[in-house]
Amino acid sequence: MDIGVLVALVVVLGIAAQWLAARLRMPAILPLILLGVVVGPVLGIVRPEAQLGHALGPLVGLAVAVILFEGGLRLRLHEFHQAAAGVHRLVYIGVPLAFALGTLAARFIGGLDWAVASVFGAISVVTGPTVVLPLLRHAMLNRRIAASLKWEAILNDPLGALLAVLVFQFWLYQAAGNSGIGVLVDFSRGALGGGLIGFIAAWFLGFSFRREWVPEFLKQPVTLALVLMVYVVANELQHESGLLAVTIMGITLGNLNLPVMEEMRRFKEYLSTLLVSIVFILLSANLNLSRLSSLPWSVVLVVPVLLFLVRPVTVALATLGSGLSWRERVVAAWAAPRGVVAAATGGVLAPPLMAAGYQDAAALEPLLFGLVFASVILQGGTLTGLARALGLAARSRNRLLIIGANAWSLGMARAVTAAGGAVLLVDNVWHRLSEARLAGVDVYYGEILSEQAEVALELTDVGILLAATQNDAYNALVCSGFAPELGREQVFQLAMHRAESAGGRRLARPRRGRIAFSPELRYETLIRRMYGGWRFQKTTLTGQFNYSALRERLPEEAVPVVLLRAGGALRLIAAANAGGDRGGGRQAEDKKRPGLTPPGIEPKAGDILINFVPPKSG
Repeated sequence: MDIGVLVALVVVLGIAAQWLAARLRMPAILPLILLGVVVGPVLGIVRPEAQLGHALGPLVGLAVAVILFEGGLRLRLHEFHQAAAGVHRLVYIGVPLAFALGTLAARFIGGLDWAVASVFGAISVVTGPTVVLPLLRHAMLNRRIAASLKWEAILNDPLGALLAVLVFQFWLYQAAGNSGIGVLVDFSRGALGGGLIGFIAAWFLGFSFRREWVPEFLKQPVTLALVLMVYVVANELQHESGLLAVTIMGITLGNLNLPVMEEMRRFKEYLSTLLVSIVFILLSANLNLSRLSSLPWSVVLVVPVLLFLVRPVTVALATLGSGLSWRERVVAAWAAPRGVVAAATGGVLAPPLMAAGYQDAAALEPLLFGLVFASVILQGGTLTGLARALGLAARSRNRLLIIGANAWSLGMARAVTAAGGAVLLVDNVWHRLSEARLAGVDVYYGEILSEQAEVALELTDVGILLAATQNDAYNALVCSGFAPELGREQVFQLAMHRAESAGGRRLARPRRGRIAFSPELRYETLIRRMYGGWRFQKTTLTGQFNYSALRERLPEEAVPVVLLRAGGALRLIAAANAGGDRGGGRQAEDKKRPGLTPPGIEPKAGDILINFVPPKSG
């Protein structure tokens, strides 16, 4: 197969697996691995080792470098302080414990010689961010345990790779009859040198961005180029220290508070998603099933021992006195799927070990891939259910986040809460929230776009946002800020004033939210109607009293605002012209009864529809 066709096929398969996972609401790693196995060892369509040759290893290494850099960008210092005790112990105590226990398991249960067992134990300590980060997004864990697992995964990956190289080189020195002191020198040089290179690169990049030495359109490409250069240079200094260097670079750059940082994080997240898809397809397709099936049962038994014994014992001992609850410790004990670095490192280190006379190294690569596969399938497929059962994860993203407390938004929050929905009302003026607090509505006092809100607010269950302040520009800013996380179709703002929404003066769609309810219902209109006696009316639809019957009962001016599905899903009603973006569209009958027909939403029996109705409505 031509290399160009191979690359295109792998990209298409990877993105198809990501899309399928999103549609089925499952971790993307599962379909990626399964699809890779199908097109690789099962059907023989994709054969990376034969088609890419020696380029496979370096290409995977560069991709992992970018993935780790992107993970470092996500590590915010306020998250570290929030989860500090757990992270410290999972890294500083957990890594040595996992290394020791993994080595003993491979030696005395798997029967591998000490050299191969210790290399395996070192590689197995990593909990790869290529798997953990997508799992955290899917599982919707609460902020503290999610921060602990995220920091552990991103820090453990390069540290585990360096530890594996240290152990690997020790045994090569031993085979050659040399002293092990050289290994410590090499390790120190790699760790300190790699970390320093990453820190200096990030500082220089931040300095050049602040001085405007780099044009805006080149900031993302320059960053990517520098990441690849740092990885290569650090690896030349010491094998595998490049991963540590790019991780330190990402963490440093992510906490410099650069104006371009959010855009950079978003760009790198998209790139990382693409690279994770490609790498997992390639590694899964490169799997040798015959070698995996030929492993002795004693060696295969090492995998469940690591998953069900070594990891729980490691977490239990490492987190004693850390402040984590027993529920959080249970989730941490189960959330240890291995990723790209574990699979790739085994393939790199096994051949030199075999050449040095350690024949058990033939089992290293299939054993590690078996660990990756089993941990991803078992833990990736059950983490969400376990976390929800323990009360550490949101069960759905059906909470409505309303920005701006006023008479109208408070009335809407009350109505949604009374109907069984979940609402969080946010405002940065304290007295505006007093009535909401007395009414039992969940509130947050502060600026929603501030770093403090990132620390204090638990938004894992939020699925829809409505910006309802009197400032159209601020509403648009809030919607733009939350659109990447919630999805652009789930961020709404009130209709804008005519001067801001007319003709060429209208804000471009990517810079604002969808228009809620009706293009005519601006902030002042809603407030005036609220003080004029309008109210929110809740109606439960049945088979006999359906939406059509309800429409006949409601006055022409009534406006549907929220639909609560029988299953618990919450839908905010967009303007009747499919979001208010085109100023026309499907409004034949709605010109007579504006905003009454929810576009794209068909209310059914059992659903609850909340309408904003005039005072004469019964």
